Amino acid sequence: MSDLYGAEHVRRYLETGGEVGYRWRNGAPILILTTRGRRSGEERLKPLIFGEDDGRYVVVASKGGARHHPDWYLNLRADPDVHVQVKAERFPARARTAEGEERARLWERMAEIWPAYDDYRQKTDREIPVVVLERA
Repeated sequence: MSDLYGAEHVRRYLETGGEVGYRWRNGAPILILTTRGRRSGEERLKPLIFGEDDGRYVVVASKGGARHHPDWYLNLRADPDVHVQVKAERFPARARTAEGEERARLWERMAEIWPAYDDYRQKTDREIPVVVLERA
């Protein structure tokens, strides 16, 4: 397991095909999400805890319960065509925000993987987005 974070996490994950960095604190699985900066147009890579749902990947835009959405979420709202890397496999995907019953179901699944999501939800007035990544 790894305590890597941020750019160092991304670097080690990419150079080892996920051998280093795939499992994070408490064993949570990590993928690398690549979005395009909504202002800069540059690629932005982010390590994120994920879950799986019927062949799709699910991530949570929690930002630790901050008042504002994370930049990666704002980027994929502007351009939902993203790239995902899970271990050594990299593929294009399309991102969408889950809503209604689907969101509630996926939130519960993600809170099982990372229980702190429920704590983050208590820290903010915003609805924390649950994002579904489907292979393109």
